[in-house]
Amino acid sequence: VQLQASGGGLVQPGGSLRLSCAASGSSFSVAAMGWYRQAPGKQRELVAAINSGGSTNYADSVKGRFTISRDNTKNTMYLQMDSLKLEDTAVYYCYSKPYWDSPYWDVGSRSVVWGQGTLVTVSS
Repeated sequence: VQLQASGGGLVQPGGSLRLSCAASGSSFSVAAMGWYRQAPGKQRELVAAINSGGSTNYADSVKGRFTISRDNTKNTMYLQMDSLKLEDTAVYYCYSKPYWDSPYWDVGSRSVVWGQGTLVTVSS
């Protein structure tokens, strides 16, 4: 599996962005996927994750503002980010992992594949 993230950019507080993560390979529909982010000087943190059955998990800081989804027909995962805040500024990384590697939001195993990061900057 190879992942290609896109959609980052500069946005004002309160604005919206949609990130995409396109995957190659035939196992997309059964893979768990998600987004982590890393801000300057901070540790990487979970943003949102979605498993093959459509169950989702969100960081408390983004609940109600971000929505993760996937389109298995396009082998693409999305992160709709609304009501963006200054503290959402970070490099966002998408990942994929086999469905059997649980929990689906944990990225500590060797089976995790990462995409390149996409920078999201929230600034006035």
